[in-house]
Amino acid sequence: MPTANAAPALPPRIALVHDWLNQAGGAEVVLGVLHEMFPAAPIYTSIADPQRLPFIAGWDLRPSWMDRLPGIHARHQPYLPLYPLDWASRRIVGQDLILSNKSGFCHAVRAPGALHVCYCLTPTRYVWTPDDYLAHEDLPPGARLALHAILPLLRRIDRAAAQRVDHFVAISSVVRDRIRRYYGRESEIIFPPTDLDGFQLAPEGELGDYHLILARLVPYKRIDLAIEAFNQLGRRLVIVGEGRDRARLEALAGPTIVFRGRLPQAEVGQLLARARGLIWPGVEDYGLAPVEAMASGRPVIALRAGGVLDTVVESHSGLFFDRPEPEALAAAVRAADAIDWRPAAIRAHAEAFGRPAFEARLRACLDRALAGRSRQALS
Repeated sequence: MPTANAAPALPPRIALVHDWLNQAGGAEVVLGVLHEMFPAAPIYTSIADPQRLPFIAGWDLRPSWMDRLPGIHARHQPYLPLYPLDWASRRIVGQDLILSNKSGFCHAVRAPGALHVCYCLTPTRYVWTPDDYLAHEDLPPGARLALHAILPLLRRIDRAAAQRVDHFVAISSVVRDRIRRYYGRESEIIFPPTDLDGFQLAPEGELGDYHLILARLVPYKRIDLAIEAFNQLGRRLVIVGEGRDRARLEALAGPTIVFRGRLPQAEVGQLLARARGLIWPGVEDYGLAPVEAMASGRPVIALRAGGVLDTVVESHSGLFFDRPEPEALAAAVRAADAIDWRPAAIRAHAEAFGRPAFEARLRACLDRALAGRSRQALS
């Protein structure tokens, strides 16, 4: 298997495809790594706002006509029904390989003659699980009605677009299962890249007296469940992050709960290294924060669901609780106190989810896909 620093045996003409570039999140972390791996590759997207995402300034960005729609950089959600039309009408020519980084409709792009590998963050959430998606998005009533009215059409378009992809890669077992269920396609799993260098073990004897949450403050993260559990326990819980749910969560919090807002990465690393553990009460497709906690040598106490089933090993790098209830989480916190956690072993486990592993696996995947295309052409 090639290393992260090995020269890729890939064609020179590669294009990257990404749904939208107006907000920072896990998808944009992945895109940043892909851009560094393939710096000459143009990036096709629907909208791009370097003012909101300064790190994309200077990239070879190719936004679509949607980039000129009024107010779309601030709130792209009302325009969601237009995305299938946009991507189905996009054509990329003169490329050998298309690598799409997809959670929306960007895998629908057409690239005649090119091999299309889709790194699937999830099948289009607002199409396949609209109730879950809309429960956490502030859409106008008219946009909600329009979205529900055209759902059957959107699903047909989305599934048809998935059939044009040559090779799917999933970020987790959960996403692999969704790709199979919604698209009828198989995929291999390559975990997203985590920059482990910014996370270190705390010096011996410097463990704090708090647990940590590191997340956006939005309802589906179930931070309210953690607050209720720590209110019951009477223990310190430090919450790092911002979001529209903050006022509601602060109203629930007792005197042992501390909200720190957004913090510089260096301070986040220090908090992680000294925390008694990371609390992960929601369900995520993958989850970068648990890997960052393990890279800091700290255990993860998580609901037994979602991406942590791929990353956390019970009683070695964390503990699971089975019911999304404060009492179940509180019991897991108490159970974790009885385990002699070994920070160096937890850190070693996290190495499998670092950026070098991601780059090596992705390059190997692309090489195999291209080799398979070449064999087909010769047969």
